[in-house]
Amino acid sequence: MVLAAACFALMSACAKLGAADFQSVELLFWRTAIGAVLLGTPMMLRGHSPATPHWRAHIHRGFVGYASMAALFYALTRLPLSTAVTLNYTSSLFFSVLCIVKLRDRPGWPVGLALLMGFCGVMLLLRPTLTSQQWLPGLIGLLSGVSAGFAVFQVRELGQMGEPPWRVVFWFFSLASVMGLVYLCLGPGFSSITPSNVWPLLGVGVFGMLGQLAMTRAYKEGRRYLVASFAYLTVVFSALLGMAVWGEALSLAGVLAMVLIVFAGVLAARNR
Repeated sequence: MVLAAACFALMSACAKLGAADFQSVELLFWRTAIGAVLLGTPMMLRGHSPATPHWRAHIHRGFVGYASMAALFYALTRLPLSTAVTLNYTSSLFFSVLCIVKLRDRPGWPVGLALLMGFCGVMLLLRPTLTSQQWLPGLIGLLSGVSAGFAVFQVRELGQMGEPPWRVVFWFFSLASVMGLVYLCLGPGFSSITPSNVWPLLGVGVFGMLGQLAMTRAYKEGRRYLVASFAYLTVVFSALLGMAVWGEALSLAGVLAMVLIVFAGVLAARNR
């Protein structure tokens, strides 16, 4: 999971680097298209079929997952790296809310405390650290966390239907690629790819795929709550990359907000 967190942070950094030459929707398209090819090729070689009786559930998960990643990539191109990633990682809190609302879960006081801490952390992160021009990207970044919470809930349901992780990931990558391709062909089109600007695209696709595979293996072989706790290292790695590459200084309020959100996410994961 530490490897997965590092890969996801590097993927986010590549998306931010690519923002100078590509739209956020383009970056997302290449992230999912490269991932679909990297995952689909060994699937075909091993004779694994993507056919499924639960295609409606996959389509639903694909739309929600695409909305989450589109919001994240938009935020990555307009916000400090650590801020965008932290907002996306509120997904654990929104997943807990969904379990309470849809599954009628009765959470104990730790989950209630986690939700309160997470809310305070989000407010603290958004209010003092964003300029007036960054409020919309900040809210869209928070929307990526809301959508990701829904997506995780749907992945959980697909797992209960008996769908293997590789099929869930492949369907998501394929559907997201199709949606991105249709939008780009009907709307703004593709930007020119040159030897000098192709590296962020490759980084987004390769690091995203490696992170997905490492995360899948971690959840399969490790203790779920311990693995979920280590997932928040993505926020730490992103903050370090932001400082090293872009010189993004973190205010005391920003650091406190990130600590609150990370601690709240870990607390919610361990008690749901």
